[in-house]
Amino acid sequence: MSESTVRIGLVLPDVMGTYGDGGNALVLRQRLRLRGYDAEVVEITLGDPVPDSLDIYTLGGAEDSAQRLATRHLQRYPGLQQAAAKGAPVLAICAAIQVLGQWYETSSGERVDGVGMIDVTTSPQPKRAIGEVTTAPMLTGLTAALTGFENHRGGTKLGGDATGLAKVTRGIGNGVGDGLEGVVQGSVIGTYMHGPALARNPELADLLLSRALGVTELAPLPMPEVEQLRRERLRA
Repeated sequence: MSESTVRIGLVLPDVMGTYGDGGNALVLRQRLRLRGYDAEVVEITLGDPVPDSLDIYTLGGAEDSAQRLATRHLQRYPGLQQAAAKGAPVLAICAAIQVLGQWYETSSGERVDGVGMIDVTTSPQPKRAIGEVTTAPMLTGLTAALTGFENHRGGTKLGGDATGLAKVTRGIGNGVGDGLEGVVQGSVIGTYMHGPALARNPELADLLLSRALGVTELAPLPMPEVEQLRRERLRA
């Protein structure tokens, strides 16, 4: 099957790529190609304006200084905000949740205005959340447990316009005592899961792809080795 090329925006991998989260874009590309779609990853660096014309976007984790650079860049070039307003799916990992939120506090206690795409605020917590996290998804279209590796000190509080991605069954999650992990608002899905998240959660990858393609269902991709690895992780 030949289709028009699906373009996957990897946003600011030069500053928001500390934990290998750029792998999420590669997972999306591969799952499209295995289904017969043409797909390409478009890297958007600090030297580039952010286009609003891509089909799907993903951002990764970073430290305080990198977060500041990313925040300023996205405020200066609001293509991501414009694309999300048109319905393009956005996957925000870890620090990207904070950047896209209303404000976040740095480890030194300085408050930085975020991009304002999602109704969340983030403050440093006394204890760092680090280790495996497992959750039960709350988002329609997801049925399998979500699993990843969290490594953050931020505690993210959801405002009235945002909802959680999942309920924590193991680990810390958003870190504010509400038992939630991640955030969903409009076309944005945010999570603290590294791994990369989409390599460990193919159902989430396919949900994002179905939204990008405007379809309700994708052809299945049987991958017994992936399912075996998921079972081993969940048992561990």
